[in-house]
Amino acid sequence: MLLPKTDLEKKLHKAKSKRVQSEENLLNNVLEIFSQVDEDLDRIETNVSSSSKMLQNDFKLNELKLENIYHIDDIKNICIDYRLRFLDTKYFKGKLPVEALSKIKQLENLHQTEIKGFKIIAPSKLFKLEDKDDPLLFAPIGNGYFYLIHKWGNDLHPMRKLLMWPFKNIVNLAVLVLIISYVATLMIPNGLFSKSSTNAQFWIMYFFVFKCIAAVVIFYGFALGKNFNPAIWNSKYFNS
Repeated sequence: MLLPKTDLEKKLHKAKSKRVQSEENLLNNVLEIFSQVDEDLDRIETNVSSSSKMLQNDFKLNELKLENIYHIDDIKNICIDYRLRFLDTKYFKGKLPVEALSKIKQLENLHQTEIKGFKIIAPSKLFKLEDKDDPLLFAPIGNGYFYLIHKWGNDLHPMRKLLMWPFKNIVNLAVLVLIISYVATLMIPNGLFSKSSTNAQFWIMYFFVFKCIAAVVIFYGFALGKNFNPAIWNSKYFNS
């Protein structure tokens, strides 16, 4: 019995049909995966930008990184020292990076839960307009603990803590005004107001300079509705 000859054209056509069908299935699977990813990212972005009173998420505690867990007291201290705010993400006016959304999705897959109740640590101006300082994205764990999900942007200026020290409380501010007044008084030339210079005249001048600078500081604080760090770290109001 003679075997039929091989028709190369038919074999080639058959191979092509299998490949095309396989590629179409692969393409459909890829498109389905990307479609699901887009839906998940849209849902996550909606959760981040919306308000939620959730106090905790159902995380698997053994899957959490200990170094990313922070208590509200630690967060409060940092916010006060650096004059930052810790608010719901719905008040955040910057753009959340794709990396943050991806990390949220990874956490949701790992813990098999939908994460809500996001909060952000950032300078006050970042809750009004876009900037390039470093926000920190958190999700609540419960009992006053929060889990750090993502950090982006640039680091804070190394002198920010020192620059914000006067705004921690009224005592710090008063000390700063006293120091500035003393330096300003030393810069006034001797004999500017009288031919002789005495200690009494110096301290009278110092008191006068102090009153002037203190008046400017008080006016600036009241005019712009400013407050001290402990009063604004979790305040959602503009005039703080």
